[in-house]
Amino acid sequence: MSEPALLEVSGLGKRFGGFVALDGIDLSIALGERLGLIGPNGSGKSTLVNCLCGTLRNETGSVVFDGRRLDGLIAHERTRLGLARSFQLPKPFHTMDLIDNIRVPLLYTVNARHGRPHLLGPQIEARCRELLAEVGLAEKATRLPRDLTQVEMRKLELARAVATEPRLLFADEAMAGLSPSEVEEIIVVLLRLNEQGITIVLIEHIMRAVMSFSTRLVVLVAGHKIADGVPAEVMRNPEVEKAYLGE
Repeated sequence: MSEPALLEVSGLGKRFGGFVALDGIDLSIALGERLGLIGPNGSGKSTLVNCLCGTLRNETGSVVFDGRRLDGLIAHERTRLGLARSFQLPKPFHTMDLIDNIRVPLLYTVNARHGRPHLLGPQIEARCRELLAEVGLAEKATRLPRDLTQVEMRKLELARAVATEPRLLFADEAMAGLSPSEVEEIIVVLLRLNEQGITIVLIEHIMRAVMSFSTRLVVLVAGHKIADGVPAEVMRNPEVEKAYLGE
């Protein structure tokens, strides 16, 4: 008997006025999975992630995370349950050094999750440095975000998300605008995080990266899920080819 899904989405729908952004999305994500979420611009990927993470509220359907319905929970409440995301446009605290950028989610997510100080001063400092080391930023721990390169900023964004100790991480276009070698650096970080037990959903347009990272692909087009399966098979799906290559 298979284990229950970590995340179960049933019939999820979202409208903006008369525009249907998502229509009856069903999605199941297994513990430890590496899932690639792809689709043309405007397909509903970001809207889906926003609904799952609590930034937007879906009108129809349900979301169950680790056996608990998330209906009515806002973003920070979902984060405290273990569902996190990184953003395509990094959103660090620009006036804080890298250590303090990591310290904030440790204090306000990890400690808040336990209802008491779970990590104390020296432990927090050590954990901040450990997380920065995991993404290759140990030597810049006391620098400000403005001192980072573009790929380093993406690594900081991932480290800030991982600092919340998520069970499920949505990595939203973490490689956009990076060079091929920088893309490889991010893939290595994501694979390492997955090996540590974090289930990851990668939302990305760089197909080489998606195919390299993902063990399963889900494709959205115009708010509908049109394919879900093994990456190589999904990319041979006529509907997927039509969506990306046209008639």
